[in-house]
Amino acid sequence: MSDARSSESGFPIQGLYTAADLPADLEARLGEPGEFPYTRGVYPTMYTSRPWTMRQYAGFGTATESNARYHQLLRAGTMGLSVAFDLPTQMGYDSDDPIAHGEVGKVGVAIDSIEDMRTLFGGIPLDKVSTSMTINAPGSVLLLLYQLVAEENGVPGAALNGTIQNDILKEYIARGTYIFPPKPSLRLVADTFAYCRAEVPKWNTISISGYHMAEAGASPAQEVAFTLANGVEYVRAALAAGLAVDDFAPRLSFFFVARTTLLEEVAKFRAARRIWARLMRDEFGAKNPKSMMLRFHTQTAGVQLTAQQPEVNLVRVAVQGLGAVLGGTQSLHTNSFDEAIALPTEKAARLALRTQQVLAYETDLTATVDPFAGSYVVEAMTAEVEAAATELMDRVFDHGSAVDAIEAGFQKREIEQSAYRIAQEIDSGERVVVGLNRFQVDEEEPYEPLRVDPTIEAAQGERLARLRAERDSGAVERGLAELRAAAEGDANLLYPMKEALRARATVGEVCGTLREVWGIYRPSDRF
Repeated sequence: MSDARSSESGFPIQGLYTAADLPADLEARLGEPGEFPYTRGVYPTMYTSRPWTMRQYAGFGTATESNARYHQLLRAGTMGLSVAFDLPTQMGYDSDDPIAHGEVGKVGVAIDSIEDMRTLFGGIPLDKVSTSMTINAPGSVLLLLYQLVAEENGVPGAALNGTIQNDILKEYIARGTYIFPPKPSLRLVADTFAYCRAEVPKWNTISISGYHMAEAGASPAQEVAFTLANGVEYVRAALAAGLAVDDFAPRLSFFFVARTTLLEEVAKFRAARRIWARLMRDEFGAKNPKSMMLRFHTQTAGVQLTAQQPEVNLVRVAVQGLGAVLGGTQSLHTNSFDEAIALPTEKAARLALRTQQVLAYETDLTATVDPFAGSYVVEAMTAEVEAAATELMDRVFDHGSAVDAIEAGFQKREIEQSAYRIAQEIDSGERVVVGLNRFQVDEEEPYEPLRVDPTIEAAQGERLARLRAERDSGAVERGLAELRAAAEGDANLLYPMKEALRARATVGEVCGTLREVWGIYRPSDRF
């Protein structure tokens, strides 16, 4: 049709879809729920037997404040916790490092040592909750601190459930919280795979993330293509480290965004599952069905929230959450309506959780598996997203690998072009954003945001000073020396790292030791 709208991925959306728009091989593309190629979902019963895991991303200020928020969320019915760390922690610096000044506790919780981790999870049964930690370059460090705290409370590694993001490649593409050059970073990822297989077998060792690329402006097709291309790179790194594909692939997980363009988002999730299943079976020879299942967490689109008329974000988040559920997500975080202004208030965080609970318990979404299967528009769109994403992945691999494409600036350049197009459409009014460029109000209602206590940085500095004065400095030095030796050789890094952390080495000291061996990455560096 001549007046067709374009999808977020760039293909035309027809005003009417019919059976003629369905792929000729639709039955083979679909399969059954819980069966290859998992288009209809990774489990046969999906939500009919239990709903998705409802997570809320939280963490701010001190470990004590964040712990109080976690207890509030658990009382409200949250089934899993998602930890936000402050910028110094994400970059592997202690709170009293000069480079951390002004950022301590601002965008997440400050974790400097095992003592902070004990406080963060005080009173929380770690064998009963699933914990997701949004941490990348120092992901292994925070995982080990979590495991150490669990062990202190009598919970063995085998009983722990959760995920570390641990996806360093997307940091070079879209986000920037990298520390080390890519090769040693990939080694650390592979060492984490091997360590968790032996010590924390139910832990998801990586959450390969398209979310941050989407927040930077990637289209749905770009989000799928660049995320799965990074996934291929991690699989190759693990294989090169001597791991068998079916030993680590079942613990891979993914992380995607859910936008307000509901139909295309449902199609995106279906296409991503199908592409990954075929990659794992046909390219890597996976035999275990769990190695072929693309399991993913979803977060609603923070970039689509507006500071103007922020209550409208409640509607946006509900639509986005609906798309994630119809797309078959395994867990979901719904953003709070006030996050375009500041860290969410307690009331806003509770409303975000209630949104998921309404979807799960007041609608009929959980009564049947994959309700959109066979839909003319969704199946046609799924095929369109699949084709566009596959073509983009081929362009990535034309460079040699995802890392080679990152070095050439390919993914970053493609995302920037998409982001520029979206910005132009918003500025011109072609893309409507309610309350921003249409349906504005003359005067906004007053809103009191959550504010972070500015004294947190000094308090964290005092905690670190006491820690360094009270601990066995000789044990710390020995632990860091063993970590340095492992980094200079080829032993698994997580075992000496754990012992250094047990001796109360800090996050900054552990990451600093690795910086001394590996150096740091700067965008102008060659890979």
